[in-house]
Amino acid sequence: MSGDGVRAVSRLTYRTASVGLSRDLNRSAILRLIASDGPIARMNIARRLGLSPATVTAVTRELVDQGLVRVAERAPSSGGRPALLLELVGGAATAFGVKVAPDHLVGVLVDLEADILERFELPFEAEAPDAVEQLVRALSLWLDDAGERPPLLGVGLGVPGVFDSRTGLLESPLLGWRGVALPALLQDRLGLPVFVDNDVNTLAVAERLYGRGRDVEHFITVTLGRGVGLGIIAGGDIYRGHRGGAGEFGHVTVVEKGPVCSCGKRGCLEALVADPALVAEARRRGVLSGRQGLAALRKLAARGDEGALTVYDDAGALLGRAVSGLVNVLGPELVLVSGEGTESWLHLDSAFQRELRSNLFPPLQDVPVEVDPWDDAKWAIGAASLVLRSTFAAPLDDASTSALRVSSFPTEVVA
Repeated sequence: MSGDGVRAVSRLTYRTASVGLSRDLNRSAILRLIASDGPIARMNIARRLGLSPATVTAVTRELVDQGLVRVAERAPSSGGRPALLLELVGGAATAFGVKVAPDHLVGVLVDLEADILERFELPFEAEAPDAVEQLVRALSLWLDDAGERPPLLGVGLGVPGVFDSRTGLLESPLLGWRGVALPALLQDRLGLPVFVDNDVNTLAVAERLYGRGRDVEHFITVTLGRGVGLGIIAGGDIYRGHRGGAGEFGHVTVVEKGPVCSCGKRGCLEALVADPALVAEARRRGVLSGRQGLAALRKLAARGDEGALTVYDDAGALLGRAVSGLVNVLGPELVLVSGEGTESWLHLDSAFQRELRSNLFPPLQDVPVEVDPWDDAKWAIGAASLVLRSTFAAPLDDASTSALRVSSFPTEVVA
């Protein structure tokens, strides 16, 4: 083939690929808007996304034919033909989400609107030699037990640690996992698409899509429990940073030559305010005996024990100063606090608020802090949202499309 012929075929291939991707982007943008703001009229979809009415009509007709979208009702009209309102068919498909913790797994089967259809829970030994095999068995069992259901789109996992989407490798000091190719291993065994991200990121995404952050473009989610985590929503989407490493808030050094952290460093925030750190400090001070744990510390604090309250007060102060730094740098509209550690929030709150407010840049003093009651199922819904997002947004990181360097804004293609 001549050079001109090669160039002609290349231009045709690029145009075909670009048109196909643009159609996918239009479809994803429309589906996502219907999911978040429906019932909504076609003309409002066209106006919100900057697409022509012909494009919106063609795409929504296809979505209706596929059973993903339906006509909900007709909008009131002051004259002329009433507009049809479109909404998502929540039961048209399902997704599975799993929160992976060091000692247990929590899974949920959800519909397209993230409503829980079924919930599962099992003990788990993350540091066991066969931990990944345990995970495969649990997932296989749950998926088999889910019975007859609409099509399953895939499985999402929220895991503590750093997941590099470019290499597909997970690093999780808390679980004791190093360089685990988790998605590839699970996809091969389960025969389903598998999506993985840091568990706090998935929780933040769930809050953005379905929770308190639904109408907030910029917020942070700070989590307390066995560790300390951070999810950052910036401009309405999760900020993952280079190689997925953003949000390791628990590993910011706050004390020189402090206690050894699970990451191997000394003086990390996590090593001072996470639940195991509180227990260790209470034992060091003689507040707890060697056999007593977190439940005993909470009971003592609830009874007004001065030693227990001082442990919590010191931890709350450290956390408040650390979060003030986040707010000063990121300028969020809202701070959410979540995780099992919030069961002790009553004892942390006073010192936290005192140090947070006294260290904030004055124009940021009014940022609200809301405590979200701990529920593992919400974390699992966050993991399932990885699958749902893949349905509502085109996979621009996929190897088949990355070379096109397409903007995240939809390009109009009239079908």
